Amino acid sequence: MFWPDTITKKFNIEYPLIQAPMFGVSTPQMAAAAARAGCLGSLAIADLSADQSVEQIRATRKLTDQPFAVNIFVHNIPEISDALQEKYGKAKQFITHLAKENNLEVNLPDLEDIKVKTYHEQVDVIIEEGCKILSFTFGNLDDQSIQKLKENGVTLIGTCTSLEEALALEKSGIDIICVQGIEAGGHRGTFDAENIPMIGGMTLLSEVYDHVKVPLIYAGGIYNAKTLRAVKELGAQGFQVGSILLASQESALKPFEKERLKHVTEKDIILTRSFSGRYARGIQNKFIENMEASDYILPYPYQNKLTNELRKVAKTLENTDFVSIWAGQSIHPYSDLSTEDILKNMIYNAEKEVE
Repeated sequence: MFWPDTITKKFNIEYPLIQAPMFGVSTPQMAAAAARAGCLGSLAIADLSADQSVEQIRATRKLTDQPFAVNIFVHNIPEISDALQEKYGKAKQFITHLAKENNLEVNLPDLEDIKVKTYHEQVDVIIEEGCKILSFTFGNLDDQSIQKLKENGVTLIGTCTSLEEALALEKSGIDIICVQGIEAGGHRGTFDAENIPMIGGMTLLSEVYDHVKVPLIYAGGIYNAKTLRAVKELGAQGFQVGSILLASQESALKPFEKERLKHVTEKDIILTRSFSGRYARGIQNKFIENMEASDYILPYPYQNKLTNELRKVAKTLENTDFVSIWAGQSIHPYSDLSTEDILKNMIYNAEKEVE
């Protein structure tokens, strides 16, 4: 039997392939399409409000009666200090000026107008809506939330980017650990927003496998049957894929963003804190170059909230120099097929190689 069955039995799915939760890219339609392929779809609700979270969960439920994971951010929110207020003002001025130089008119928010939320109201929503699979990133849930979710039959999937994080997740009772390699596109799941482990995914997976007993899902660089088989040999029992779905029919990326992906090269893919204040892997552009050369990158979530309007305006104008296009290190043709067909093709090729 090619496919490990621990994950499939636990989630009542046919294949242990997980569609990555990619906030701003993945959609309820993508989660439903993954489910049609016999895989586990993921709904990214990040740090949305309770009402927005309910809306997204119910929209997904209308499209599929199959299991899907809900994914949230469990980050710490830095206190607003005098130093942060001063830096925010300078960052706002810097970004506004940079945008104007590049013919982008933006009205960025003042610090006092920014609303930040903890994940606790989302935990209540997830329980109330009867969701049974919760994945999370940027840290660990607090003990009270873990207990509350487990009492309501929710399976918990935590994200690690180091052995230390994996051990902390296991110790706190998390059911499954997603091992995120440095190769993966998008944001690092690292607990510490500003200091990320630089360990490669294959090495990290081997280390975590040797030290924890819970099932492991691997994410980072899986884009074909060979890469999937490689991480299977290292102990992964589930396989999370994201970048291969970026240009899919269900992706929320706009046509001009998908077109940019077609021309991406290895040197274009970098790690940056410039858009959100947390390290994320994506395509370098003018905004990233200017922000990385400045002293004005704020901690998450303030940088993320500050740049939100800029990204919206740039997207409207189809300006790739001021939008965040996240992608992993594995450069490959980005298929425009449906998510269902992309995943079915991967499944077929993975099984074909063992015939």
